[in-house]
Amino acid sequence: MTHTLPAFSPQDALVALMVTVSVSDETIRTSELVAIERQVNHLPIFADYDMDTVREVAETVYKLMEDDDGLDTLFVMIRDALPDRLWETAYALGCDVAAADGSIRQGELRLLEEIRHELKIDRLHAAAIEWGARARHLVL
Repeated sequence: MTHTLPAFSPQDALVALMVTVSVSDETIRTSELVAIERQVNHLPIFADYDMDTVREVAETVYKLMEDDDGLDTLFVMIRDALPDRLWETAYALGCDVAAADGSIRQGELRLLEEIRHELKIDRLHAAAIEWGARARHLVL
């Protein structure tokens, strides 16, 4: 890799995962960006997080996605930054971003599968997290 990447804080790692889910289908939808902003603005884990940092983290994700091994590098950075106890939180945030526009596309499904594998999310826990995300994002 030709560029030096900053180390992530735990919150940066969560944001990076959400941004990665958003770009996984090669289209960043407004609903997905709103979902990321809403999570950062309202969840207790982001209480002391500077919203301006989201753009910097997103730029890091975009740079990584240009590299063949960028996704692998990103997962290493996320695992290094996040304590194991927050891996399910990360997966839940990723599911919320994927579900935010009302449908989960093939690229998002593949990435969620990869996240489950990389973060060692138990199959039953993953199903519950996915069900919750789907339920939260249903429309009338």
